[in-house]
Amino acid sequence: MAIKPPLTDLPIHTADSGFYRGFSPSVAVISKIIIAALVVWAIVWPQWAGSVLSGWNTVILANFAAWYIWTVAFFIIVCLGLAIWPTAGRLNLGQDGEGPEFTNFSWFSMMFGAGIGVGMLTWAVAEPVSHFANNPEVIQGLTTAKSEDNIRMAYKWSFLHWGLGAWACYAVAGLSLAFFTYRRGLPLTIRSGLTPLFGKALSGPLGNLIDIIAVVATILGVAQTLGFGVDQFVAGLTRIGIGGLVHPAGAVDEAGKAIANTANTFGIIVALLFIMGASTLSALSGVGKGIKWLSNINMVLSIVLLGFFIIFGASFFGLTAMFLGLFDYLIALPVMSFNVWVSDGQADSEAFKLAQWQGWWPVFYWAWWIAFAPFVGLFLARISRGRTIREFVLGAMIVPALMCFVWFAWAGGTAIWLELYGNANGVIFDAGNGDKIFAMTAFMLEPISEWLSWGMAVLIVVLLMTFLVTSADSAVLIVNTINAAGDEGPKARPHILFWGAALAFVVAGLLISGGTTAIQTAMVIGALPFSVVMVLMCISLIKAIYNDGRREAAGVQTLYESDIAPAAAE
Repeated sequence: MAIKPPLTDLPIHTADSGFYRGFSPSVAVISKIIIAALVVWAIVWPQWAGSVLSGWNTVILANFAAWYIWTVAFFIIVCLGLAIWPTAGRLNLGQDGEGPEFTNFSWFSMMFGAGIGVGMLTWAVAEPVSHFANNPEVIQGLTTAKSEDNIRMAYKWSFLHWGLGAWACYAVAGLSLAFFTYRRGLPLTIRSGLTPLFGKALSGPLGNLIDIIAVVATILGVAQTLGFGVDQFVAGLTRIGIGGLVHPAGAVDEAGKAIANTANTFGIIVALLFIMGASTLSALSGVGKGIKWLSNINMVLSIVLLGFFIIFGASFFGLTAMFLGLFDYLIALPVMSFNVWVSDGQADSEAFKLAQWQGWWPVFYWAWWIAFAPFVGLFLARISRGRTIREFVLGAMIVPALMCFVWFAWAGGTAIWLELYGNANGVIFDAGNGDKIFAMTAFMLEPISEWLSWGMAVLIVVLLMTFLVTSADSAVLIVNTINAAGDEGPKARPHILFWGAALAFVVAGLLISGGTTAIQTAMVIGALPFSVVMVLMCISLIKAIYNDGRREAAGVQTLYESDIAPAAAE
């Protein structure tokens, strides 16, 4: 039987007139209702919302931890396999002979800024320090907390969470969307990645459901990033002398938990007004202007800050941490990628503590990256047209992972060295996660000059601001693209303003109802259905590439007809 040409037409109903002209009402309206309901629930009934979210989180961690762990391992295998597979690796994510739109520097800057950049300022210092204090080896009695024998373990686990697994989640989504959009001519929206499995059925309710799941996951994933960012942004503003934004010393919440020096309601509002106002203005300017320039700026500032840690921090310690941590990570990656600890229900047992730790760290991170994947994946597809699959995997998975390792080695390594050998005496360890990088730079620079310390705090705040704005404005544009059935053109301003405000209200509502824990829980829940979609996207992409190889052998057309000339990098 002759092999058929691929599907190159997936009509999606959009409104011809009115407020939703150019948008898919089924996707846009239902997505807005879900997000609006979440905001109202979290703000009007914060205690109820916090309690329910906590209960759902417990159920998910108890029943779906293995799913998250094994799913991300599958994504790593798929990405590396596609890069190695000759038939797949050479394929252009566009028309044959088409070149990339952006230079390598701009491409990497936008990818890094939207994907993980903002998290680096919090976790490059905070995570190695946290794992230095506790990790599975400490729980099992194999190493000692906050001691020299635990340094390598701190990096092994840090590299796991920010390494190949994280970027594989993004790469899977980006590869699928770029392949089916720029080779098949299908809409730049999540449902297009499943056409080899479901065909034209995706034009209807099934496709609408998939895109709605992607929009909700995107909003919750970006809300998680902004939640951490707001806390750190407020910590930075406090460090540079702007007061009244944090809870005073000794403050506790209604449950009696200490909340001193965390962002208060006024601080949350100020930070969100500042961040979301700037990001909405940037989103209105589009990818080629505001987002591109902001991404280039934050990449330059990142290099300056990283250079400071490498030159004036614990240089040799960081270098050692980098290479030994990378070695330990790669050797242990197969075990860490598939091992699942199961709790025995006994609060003081080793099994319970290991399962709890895995829920707090790997499961949380995998859910975060999966929730972020529709946003970052669609954004990567948008900026990666004209690159080969092998180039895409190298640039969007391996290179960013190495950049993360460098940050963790020198920024986090400097923090650990100062506490172990530099007489920091808990100044860094005892600071909040968002404040750790400020505490460390202040400890390093204040003995030299208070003005120098203040200037470094300002630089970090500006860098954090550009990262947050880049993530938020990219997310707004991506959500609008999904709602508009993949249309990348200019969107109606009211919709950009709505999603900018909605994102701010989601972050504010969840922070008020339960702090970053509530955002984390909502994100883990929202990521679960999209993780199923992503697994199907992998299967669909492999099937499509295999069938295209058969089509080429049979002389059947595999590309849609396009009148777009090959692009030149700008």
